[in-house]
Parts: sequence; structure tokens; C-alpha cells
Amino acid sequence: MTLPRTPSFRLDGKTALVTGASSGIGEAGAVALAEAGAKVIAVARRAERLDELAASCQAEGWDVTPLALDVTDLDAVAQAVKDAGPVDILLNSAGMARHRPALDTRVDEFDEVVELNLKSAFFQARAVAEGLIAAGKPGSIISISSQMAKVGGIERSVYCATKAAVDGFTRAMAIEWGPHQIRINTICPTFVLTALTQSTFDNPERRAWVEGKIKLGRVARVEDMMGAVVYLASDASAMVTGTSILVDGGWTAD
Repeated sequence: MTLPRTPSFRLDGKTALVTGASSGIGEAGAVALAEAGAKVIAVARRAERLDELAASCQAEGWDVTPLALDVTDLDAVAQAVKDAGPVDILLNSAGMARHRPALDTRVDEFDEVVELNLKSAFFQARAVAEGLIAAGKPGSIISISSQMAKVGGIERSVYCATKAAVDGFTRAMAIEWGPHQIRINTICPTFVLTALTQSTFDNPERRAWVEGKIKLGRVARVEDMMGAVVYLASDASAMVTGTSILVDGGWTAD
């Protein structure tokens, strides 16, 4: 009897571009991909923080190169993708929120969130896909979306809209790029405790609301996202495309 074998979760020989890599989920994703053997290009605006990340990873024997740039500069991102050529794995974790009631949301705030969360994500994915198609290579494109792509949230109308849109273009791109063996998916986390979300958890009322929604009874840590990143990047998910992985502790179960 010939037994089946679990596809490899290893990423040796692969090049991964990780945006938003200077903190939070992006930083953890860069570490996860590097630990799995990928050559990681860590992208964000904060050069000093990227240098610290690269040095720490290199001390572990992992291949991480820092690249400071603003991902809303679409030409700079496209050039970075070409220079890496081709990028096998994209992890788009750059994102932001401007939490405010819909009636109080300013046009400039709306534009700022849309530019980073949606426009930048779309063109990052396109740049990577163009390089893969030109090289005749398969690849995996992953965006960090949110459970808020699936449900509403207090003072999060613009954020919810952008994350739902990312899930939407992901499904469409999966149809277009499937024949090229390019897979594209999203990860939809619940509230994750990071420096950027600390203010939410410092508010007792908001923290109680969050913890009351999460069936596992705790907020997420960045480590909770790392396995999903490696899974979607690797051959273990070779038949997974055009979908979302909810890492939400059961928030959306009811």
C-alpha cells in the first residue's frame, strides 16, 4: 500500500515580499515565512524597525532583507517587485484604520484608509502576479483582511468597507489568475493585541465588548496568525484559492 504524504510546509528557495513588516501581524508573518525557509524582503516605512527585525532574524540563521518604502507609492512597490524578480509569495499586511462614527468621518480620512487598505493592496497583488505570469511561475498572494470584512463594527464603517473590498477583488483575481497557478487568498483575523490596537484594549468597555464576542474568550496574539500565513504560502494549500481563512476565535460563528 502506498500511503499519501502531507505536502510540505517548507518554503526553501522561495522569495517572499512582506509589507507592513515593521510591526504586528506583518512582522510576525515575515518571521514565520523566514523560519519556514523563504528569503524574505521586509517592507515598511520605518527603516530602523526593519533593520532590527532583519538583524534578529539573521541571528537565527534566517534570510530577511529590510526595504524601507511607502507602499502607497505604487511605482516604488512595482520596482521592488521587479528587483526581487519574481516574487513567489506576497504577504500584504500594511493597513490602517481611522475609527470614527460614519456621520463624523471626514473625506480625507476616508481617502487615507482606502488608499492604503484597498488601492495599495490591489496594486501590490497585480505587480506580483505580473511578474509571476511573465516568468511562467506559480505563486501565492495573501492579504491580511479582517473579520470586519464579514461583520460590522462600532465606528468602523470605512475600515469594514475596505476589508470587504479586499475580499472581493481576491475572489475575482483568483478566477483570472487560477489558470496561471497563482493562488490568492485572505486571512481575516479578529482583534489582535498589538501596539496599534492597545488603545482599544485600554478602554474597559471596548475590551469587554471584544472579549464577549470571541467565543474562545481571549483576544488574539500575532502568533495566532503565523500558522495561517505559512499554510497559505506553502504547497500544503495547493488547492486553496479565492477564499478567506477566518482566525477569529469564533466571533463570526453566530
